[in-house]
This record gives sequence, C-alpha cells and structure tokens, in this order.
Amino acid sequence: MRTPCHRAQPLVCVHRMALKITLQTQKRTQQENNMEPTTETSTEQPDSATSAPTPVPSRENNRSAASLAPQQLAAAPAPCPTCAPVPASQARSYVYALGRIEPRFPSPAVEKEFAQVTGRTHTKGKTDREAMQAVLSARENRYLARQLCWVLTLQGLETYLLTPRDSADFDLLVEAVRPTPRPTDLDVVIGSRGPIAPPEMCNGLMVPIVFFDQIYSFDRDALIKSIPRPEKVTAKEFQPAAEELFDRIMQMTDNAGATDENRALNYLAVRYPAIYATVAEQFAANASLSAVEVRSSPLSAVRRIVDVIFAFTNRSTDVTEKFFVRVDVTEEFPFLVTKMSPYYDR
Repeated sequence: MRTPCHRAQPLVCVHRMALKITLQTQKRTQQENNMEPTTETSTEQPDSATSAPTPVPSRENNRSAASLAPQQLAAAPAPCPTCAPVPASQARSYVYALGRIEPRFPSPAVEKEFAQVTGRTHTKGKTDREAMQAVLSARENRYLARQLCWVLTLQGLETYLLTPRDSADFDLLVEAVRPTPRPTDLDVVIGSRGPIAPPEMCNGLMVPIVFFDQIYSFDRDALIKSIPRPEKVTAKEFQPAAEELFDRIMQMTDNAGATDENRALNYLAVRYPAIYATVAEQFAANASLSAVEVRSSPLSAVRRIVDVIFAFTNRSTDVTEKFFVRVDVTEEFPFLVTKMSPYYDR
C-alpha cells in the first residue's frame, strides 16, 4: 500500500512524481509513433494552449508527394470548369449539299401576316410563286424572310433547316425563291451542321439545322453550258455526257452532303469541270462509266483527304481504266489537291 505524500516524506513524494511523469511521457511518445501517416498533415487547430503542435511533414515526404501528383492527375483527370472549350472547328460537322430551298410558314400567325402583306402588294396577274417572290424581294418586307423557316430538300425529302450565320445572308435565301421554278433548279448550301430543330421552330418539322455561310443558286442546264468543252469532243456528245455524270452524282445513295465522301463529290460536281471532260472523252472512246468510288487517301495523316475514283469499262474489250482526283475535306470549304490523273490499284 502506497504511503500518501505529506510533509513528513518529501523525498519519497518527489521520486514518485518524477516516476509518474516519466511513464506518462513514454506513453505519449509511443502513441505518437504508432499514429497513422495521415495524421501528420492534419490542419486541425489545437483545443488549448497546452495541446501538442501539429507535426510538420518532412522534406522527403513532400518530395515523394510531389512526384506522385502528376501520375495521379494523369490517371484520373479532374473536371476543369474554368478551362477554355474545345475550338468549334474541331467539333463541327460540315455540310456541302445540293438540293432545293423552299420557304415554309412556321405558324399560322406568320402565314396570316404574309397574306396581309400580299394583299397590299401589286400582284395582279402573277402566279403564287411570283407573288411570293415579289413580296419577299421588297426591302420593307425583309422581316418576313426572317420569320419564315427555310427548308433544303434533297431528292424531294426535307433534309435540313437553313439558318444564316450572318443576318445579311437572308438575301441569299430570298434569291433562291425563283418566280418560275423548274425541276432542274438547284441550290448549293455550304455550312456546318447543328442540332435537330425543335418542333416549334418549323411547325413540327424536326430535321438537322445547317448554319450556312454560302449559297449558290443555279439550274442544271446553265451549269452544263458553263463547263469548258474539250476540243476532241463535239458539243452534241459533250452535253449528254455531262448531264449523265451530274445526275449520277445527284442520285447516289444517301448523298446528303454531310460525309467527307459526299462533300467531295458535290464539290467536284459544281467546281471542277475536268471530271466532265474526262467522262465525255471516255464516252467518245466507246467506254462506259462503270463506277464512282470515294476512298480515304493514304496522304490523310494530318488532314482529311479523299480520292475520288472514276472507273470506265470499254464496251468492246471489257477492259477497265481508272482515273482519280484528290480532294481535301478537312474544313468547311473543300479544295483540290491533285488534278485528274490515271489511277492504279495498289
């Protein structure tokens, strides 16, 4: 039994207190050594002035943590709400389409407003199409052009809703409304493809929106007449050959002008007359156009380049000869890379 500390035994009390303090210090040190490493980085404030200060990590621990940080970020990148968005040019889907532009009324209110304006316009003796073109062409009625929805039809199917990227380009849409339309009328639309149109945008029509930058309006006969005719081919032989090639390109399956292959074909059809000269020369040499094929070019490592191959089979010998032209379709406006040349299967 321990003897209580009192004045009669001061030395015993001193030794007993010293032993107690020593045991407490050893116990605290052992507890601190057995603590988890995560407690070393704790930022909690001490409860009182007598609490032990928070241990500071050593320099070796800081160096190892810094070396692991990049690997952890690379393995699981955190979202970055303040980072700049991906450039639109890398995410756009471009369109180079050949079809016909038609105006539509998006709602009964716009249709009634158009009827009232038509009643105040001199349209006596004009057809409905001529009256529409006369109303929309007037500068004071340009607000109606902005209210209408403009539909691009391909092979009679409603394919795109057109929206100008610049408000001044509504003039291009109005010019596409011909007073006397013909089946051979065509419109070339160049732009980028957007989302599907909501139902309220054009009276329930839900098709992709195209934000266009350029529109060319012409008819097929005018296009054929503007193509330079090769010297070896007569005009009587050249026109049917050019018309057949143009119709073949227009009637190719699923040519909506949205894929790289279709954009390249449509570009060549309206901007590269050499393909028509080659077809006419092959027809004159008793060869038929047996195939039109588009392949990804071996040169498309950095840019998207396609090879458009035209195969001609001789009607007498059944020998096939191929020619190709190379087109860059990386960006919105395609351009020629290689002129028409003989093609050899690899």
